[in-house]
Amino acid sequence: MTVEIHDGTRWQPVCALDDLQPGRGVAVLLAGHQVALFRDRSGALHAVDNRDPFSGAYVLSRGLLGSRGDRPTLASPMYKQVFDLIDGRCLDEDTAPDGSPAVLRRWPVRATAPGSPEEAA
Repeated sequence: MTVEIHDGTRWQPVCALDDLQPGRGVAVLLAGHQVALFRDRSGALHAVDNRDPFSGAYVLSRGLLGSRGDRPTLASPMYKQVFDLIDGRCLDEDTAPDGSPAVLRRWPVRATAPGSPEEAA
C-alpha cells in the first residue's frame, strides 16, 4: 500500500504504508509545505501542517497522538497545545500568539494498493 497526500491539485505518493509506525509521525515535504503525517494505532491516517502555530517551529510530526472523547488529537511537543485531528482546531486556545486562528491545515490523505483505480486517478 502507498500513502498519498493531495497537494491541492493531485494525489502525491509520499511513502509506503508499512513505513509508518502506528502512533508515530513523520515530516513530509509536499509542494513546498512541511506536512506532519501520522498513522494512529487504529490504522487511520492523518496529515496536518508541521508548523506549530504557537512556537513557529516545524515540529508537529514529533507530537504525541491521543484522544479527547472519540476525537483523535495531536499534542505539540513545544508548549503542549492539543489539536483535533478531524478539524485541525486547537482544543486549548482559540488564537495563536500572532492573533491568527489556532487551526492546523489538514491535508487529504489515503492509502492505495498498487494498480488500484485510486492510484491511477
